[in-house]
Amino acid sequence: MTVYEAIQQRKSIRDFEDRQVEPEKVQRILEAGNLAPTARCSNANRMIVVDTPELKAKVQEACMGQELIGKAPMVLVVCSDSVREMGCKQRASTVDCSIALSFMMLAATQEGLGTCWIGGFTQEPLKAALNIPDEYDVVALTPLGYPAEEGRPRNRKPLEEVVYKNNWNPYF
Repeated sequence: MTVYEAIQQRKSIRDFEDRQVEPEKVQRILEAGNLAPTARCSNANRMIVVDTPELKAKVQEACMGQELIGKAPMVLVVCSDSVREMGCKQRASTVDCSIALSFMMLAATQEGLGTCWIGGFTQEPLKAALNIPDEYDVVALTPLGYPAEEGRPRNRKPLEEVVYKNNWNPYF
């Protein structure tokens, strides 16, 4: 599978088979996240693999009860320190973790696994459940497992509506 095929095939999966993910697949996915670019090559991202039923239940509770968390055999949580800011005034942690999770989601697609970007959670209970130090924030997380569904079709606007050239003039 090419990266373009992974991008085209990736869908948000909300139902998972009751089947464990092979450790070598998890390692490749984590390596993809670790290879993602970070601001000033800081490598400040931290990834937590949650795979025990007790901790997944706490993560699900912190994620407003979203059932897909409990259905997946594991959850990948991406964190970073909360103090770095890039020159453009964006938090480096948000950008860095978003890139890392995107890389991991594409790698998961390559491995035949499903994911779903989760940004709906309450920071403090999640940090407490996973013993995350105060100087780190969770940016996003994803359940990870073998899909038990095809996923919803993605509705995207055509490029002609979203791409501009040199200024606010249509590219196409």
